[in-house]
Amino acid sequence: MWPIEIIKKLKNNIMASFPIRDQKKDHLITPENAALVIIDYQPVQVNSIASMDRQLLINNIVGLAKMAKLYNLPIILSTVNVKTGLNFETIPQLRKELKGIPSYDRTTINAWEDVEFLKAVKETKRSKLIMTALWTEACLSFPSLDALQEGFEVYPVVDAVGGTSVAAHDAALRRIEQAGGQPVSVAQLFCELQRDWARADTAHGFMNLFIETGGTAGIQFSYDKAE
Repeated sequence: MWPIEIIKKLKNNIMASFPIRDQKKDHLITPENAALVIIDYQPVQVNSIASMDRQLLINNIVGLAKMAKLYNLPIILSTVNVKTGLNFETIPQLRKELKGIPSYDRTTINAWEDVEFLKAVKETKRSKLIMTALWTEACLSFPSLDALQEGFEVYPVVDAVGGTSVAAHDAALRRIEQAGGQPVSVAQLFCELQRDWARADTAHGFMNLFIETGGTAGIQFSYDKAE
């Protein structure tokens, strides 16, 4: 637990940080060099996940959507087979957080083979793609491998994606990693984008991301309590 005294010191500028590094050239993920890709978080896919707890999966993908809004990351949202009538829209918990974000519906299993999706990704002009999709073994792995082939940096979010079995999920992540992908976790992304508690514009929202995703059940403070 972070003591309230630390927060007070930060708010009073007692601690000194280095200047923020170049947000576009930083080798780490920043709000200016990354985009969030969300593929196929639809009822059928969510209900078929067997590699992790489904409610935790939903909490984590919703948390990533909130993260992207907090740090102003471009969001690319895609679904499969909604227009054909064979599938349903993005789950409401996630869609609620993505109001105003266009959804690119496809028939392709590999989103990278859809013209509109690929155009949207490239128009972000972001080199780092934070990749999420259901299932890990198909709709995550295929576009991740293609993106890597085209020179993008790919970050599959291991605890916000899922497969039809633990084995299928793990094998797909290994394949992506062997091709050059860099697996990350939800908490790691939160911390990598914030980087410094002294960045006051997003620090309160940063803490709320942990609380709202259920990742900090033991934390008993907030910025409000530090005032």
